[in-house]
Amino acid sequence: PAMKAYLGLYSARLETPARSLKEKRALIKPALERVKARFPVSAARLYGLDAWGFEVVGLSLLGNDPGWVEETLREAARFLASQGGFSVALEAFHLEAIDLDGLV
Repeated sequence: PAMKAYLGLYSARLETPARSLKEKRALIKPALERVKARFPVSAARLYGLDAWGFEVVGLSLLGNDPGWVEETLREAARFLASQGGFSVALEAFHLEAIDLDGLV
């Protein structure tokens, strides 16, 4: 059987009522830090860093069990959405299988 790793990626457009970049950053950065503290994911601010009202963020996770990768990423996304101060306007999940043949 082929050996595979699974990469999960979650991206979301977060919309905020913030009236300044500083106010928006004070809502989004701590929320991403809380997600990283609770779940084994990487988190990044991807786009809209110079816009007041929205920002695109991403979470990623790598593992050998696609079910665990997807469920953990979905739990992390739900937790992020529950943090308040912003709403999730759009979101996308991607799961990609990566072939490990030749390594094992």
